[in-house]
Amino acid sequence: MKIALAGGGAFGEKHLDGLKNIDGVEVVSLVGRTQDKTQAMADKYGIGHATTDYEEMLENDAIDAVILCTPTQMHADQAIKAMDAGKHVEIEIPLADSWADAQAVAKKQEETGLVCMVGHTRRFNPSHQWVKQQIDAGDLEILSMDVETYFFRRENKNAKGEPRSWTDHLLWHHSAHTIDIFQYMTGAKVVKANILQGPKHPKLGIAMDQSIQMKTDKGQILTLSLSFNNEGPFGTFFRYIGDTGTYLARYDDLFNGKDEPIDLSGVDVPSNNGIELQDREFIAAIREGREPNSSVAGVLDCYRVIGELAASLEEQDGWS
Repeated sequence: MKIALAGGGAFGEKHLDGLKNIDGVEVVSLVGRTQDKTQAMADKYGIGHATTDYEEMLENDAIDAVILCTPTQMHADQAIKAMDAGKHVEIEIPLADSWADAQAVAKKQEETGLVCMVGHTRRFNPSHQWVKQQIDAGDLEILSMDVETYFFRRENKNAKGEPRSWTDHLLWHHSAHTIDIFQYMTGAKVVKANILQGPKHPKLGIAMDQSIQMKTDKGQILTLSLSFNNEGPFGTFFRYIGDTGTYLARYDDLFNGKDEPIDLSGVDVPSNNGIELQDREFIAAIREGREPNSSVAGVLDCYRVIGELAASLEEQDGWS
């Protein structure tokens, strides 16, 4: 299977590291913002074609699928163009930065029947998979979740500390991980959601702190705190509070309520890397002609909720 990857930043590199471990997969084209940096990364990973022209890449009939690791604002348009060109597409989270654009991508997938998957990595991290397995076995029911998403990002830089050409967003990007996994784990629909945010950064133009509360139609609640102002360990930390246990997920590691580690070996052989497992699901869905876990249809309701939260912020005086 021949893959093109668009976006040679920090997350693009994570995908390239994962893809090289998947048999029968070859990344044949890399699309980036500047030719010199794109060529340098292509050379590093042995990719034969490097370009800054996304549309040119799509004209290559040999390419079966595209993975998008580009700026959020480009995701919906590029995903639709990929499907119009007959390519399967995996979109790094988030799907879009508006509810209308998210719906447009879902509509295009329905029209084409191609695999369209969104990178909701928490569904694939072994730590979260272990919790989901307990739920599916009937051994655990989630009652509530407390989640912290913390970074120190007062400058426009990516995860590698390099300058970014676009601005990240707590609501449309980082909350999507948690809102989706909350609905995925509870098997329920969010029926009530509230949001507050702090002042906007004078240069970045985005709120640096947000607080979100949610409730499902089955009564489970979510409390989510997000900040780009936090000085300390960064990342997203999940506390699952259930009827038979409490579990803390920290990326690919899992602990019980007493902070004792849980053995995750064998949860999803052949890897404990969420990004690689995500890519393996994308490839497998194409090969097997099936809908993938975290398909655009499967995660769409997450973006409905985010759209409602965004509308709420616009209505809040002074916080639009």
